[in-house]
Amino acid sequence: MTQSASAAPATEAAAAAQAGQTAFGILAAISFCHMLNDMMQSLLPAMYPMLKSSYALSFGQIGLLTFTFQFTASLLQPITGAYADRKARPYSLAAGMGFTLCGLLLLAYAPSYGLLLCGAALIGTGSSVFHPESSRVARMASGGRHGFAQSVFQVGGNFGSASGPLLAAFIVLPHGQPSVAWFSLVALLGMVVLVNVGHWYKTHGLARLQRAMASRPATPRREVVTAIAVLLALIFSKYFYLASITSYYTFYLIDHFELSVRSAQLLLFLFLASAAFGGFIGGPLGDRFGAKYIIWFSILGVLPFTLVLPYANLFWTAVLTVPIGLILSSAFPAIVVYAQDLLPGRTGTVAGLFFGLAFGMGSVGAAVLGVLADHIGIRHVYEICAFLPLIGLMAALLPDVHKFRAPAPG
Repeated sequence: MTQSASAAPATEAAAAAQAGQTAFGILAAISFCHMLNDMMQSLLPAMYPMLKSSYALSFGQIGLLTFTFQFTASLLQPITGAYADRKARPYSLAAGMGFTLCGLLLLAYAPSYGLLLCGAALIGTGSSVFHPESSRVARMASGGRHGFAQSVFQVGGNFGSASGPLLAAFIVLPHGQPSVAWFSLVALLGMVVLVNVGHWYKTHGLARLQRAMASRPATPRREVVTAIAVLLALIFSKYFYLASITSYYTFYLIDHFELSVRSAQLLLFLFLASAAFGGFIGGPLGDRFGAKYIIWFSILGVLPFTLVLPYANLFWTAVLTVPIGLILSSAFPAIVVYAQDLLPGRTGTVAGLFFGLAFGMGSVGAAVLGVLADHIGIRHVYEICAFLPLIGLMAALLPDVHKFRAPAPG
């Protein structure tokens, strides 16, 4: 009886210790799949110059393609995340990658603009499943290092997005639109890895998340409403500006500096690589200094660079996009962690909401800016968007969620 009684606390202690450890293997796997997922998704905007020529598209139609992809993702992600909080589906990650695979095949062989829109919608559906669930897995595997885990997860996606222009420049452009189908093999690889992640999710991840959430007190409702409203405004600022770069930067470089498509894609890669590094450092800095302060700096701190960009020559345009990508992208991991701390027990809902908002604001931004560029010119679009980071001043209104933590016993 004594041995059995002593064994029970030992087992509980071992489980608690395991819950407090960072599962680096799972973080690496989910980051790798995030890289594959976003690499495949980034092929769509990277193909825009080729599609514009092949299908005789206007800037407005280019914006509608982005709108279709990102709106599909933004509409479904909050629903997917909320459903996961109520009833977990560990193997839904692999299923989401399957939607992306189908979308790629359709993009490769679409004979009409309408089917291009269908392919973009399927890729958006894949995102709607992948992002909230994989962010939830990152939280499970964090071992309490929430900012670090979100950054590791996020950096995979950022590098995947950054690789899109390179893949388009060196594979898709030389070999044509059907070469997009080759990337279906990448989707199959991701599905295999995600099935294994699903095994860990089912056997260990859910228990980890439940133990972690049990120790988190709720933030007062008034503080939650204020914070969510501020975060919505900051997401709007960040992703409207990012839409101007990811969807139209290559056209700006081609129009303003008469660069070739390949040279413009390489400069877009420079921006996206900077954004990838910024996404990696944002989370750990948030763990150390507080997510609120990283959010403040990353939105408002980019303002001097965005104001100068529309008036710079080619050299300084390339140089300025590095700090813009670096600083602006450090915000998102901090925003997700801040919101998850704000609403304990709703990890999937928060991830789905903010990934969905990110895609949604990007889709609306792409559509609006595309129509605007058709009417006033692409350079004037950048002159207007340069002032968006001023919204970062609202970060001063964010409450300090950590002050609501209950004191430790004794």
